[in-house]
Amino acid sequence: MIHIVGHTAIDHISKVPHLPKANCSTHITDRQIYFGGGASNIAAGIAMLGETVTLHSCIGSDFSGSEYDRWMTRLGVQREFFVVPEAHTPTAFMFTDDNGDQMTFFEWGASRAFATADAPGLPFVHMATADPVFNCRVAERSEFVSFDPGQDVFWYNKEQLGSIIDNANILFANQHEVRQMCETLGITREMLIKKVDTAIFTMSGDGSTLYTGGDQHFIPVVPVTLADPTGAGDSYRAGFLSAYVRGYSPLTCCKIGTVTASFVVEHVGCQTHLPSWDDMMVRYLKHFGVLEDPGKGS
Repeated sequence: MIHIVGHTAIDHISKVPHLPKANCSTHITDRQIYFGGGASNIAAGIAMLGETVTLHSCIGSDFSGSEYDRWMTRLGVQREFFVVPEAHTPTAFMFTDDNGDQMTFFEWGASRAFATADAPGLPFVHMATADPVFNCRVAERSEFVSFDPGQDVFWYNKEQLGSIIDNANILFANQHEVRQMCETLGITREMLIKKVDTAIFTMSGDGSTLYTGGDQHFIPVVPVTLADPTGAGDSYRAGFLSAYVRGYSPLTCCKIGTVTASFVVEHVGCQTHLPSWDDMMVRYLKHFGVLEDPGKGS
């Protein structure tokens, strides 16, 4: 069982020619509404890949019986929800320009309940974007911890971030989040890597790098036609974690994460084109060769 902690959200995804500077504007060329929230995206990806997953999240009274609720039921995502009747389910407003650069505005809504919610102690947990204090408590109480600060990295102070990193076994981040974590903690990139057993740093279209056991491995992206980068990181984590609990080596887990992400970016929306394990295996064979049995190396 994989437990995922963090946001469930409704995504409003818009395309713009360029991201405007402060006090300026641009026009929206397309806008769609999708299922989202970093934790929910990861949970949905894991469920589609065939693993058992429980999502720990906060929702408003507008969620129960909604299309999103029914979608999670069809996927088989188990849920431990904090329901806040007077609040909206969190909502994200994302704007992506013609260069693939992105800006996000996030309404926390019901997720503010994380601050006072009772944090569970879990055997295997991945913590996505959520309340820093809540994530600290989860990390302290859980047995095996995977952590991804995401775009909420700026909300963590030095003590909170240091506490989670000290309790984390796996750390995910993109290059911007790595830079901010190092600045917050007052340490170098190399020092950050040494603080965890396994670190995976993604670099958008330039691939990802795995740091584990004192070794460094580069994993190239799987080339596809990009429709929307939103959700690529979440699907990478879904693929990695699904493979990890099956016993694959960290390097193979990264490759599986990369392949899983390649499906999601082909369509707009974080949960509109999630692959099954069989779908993933077909594409993995094409780009990385035969997928070895778990426990037999990379």
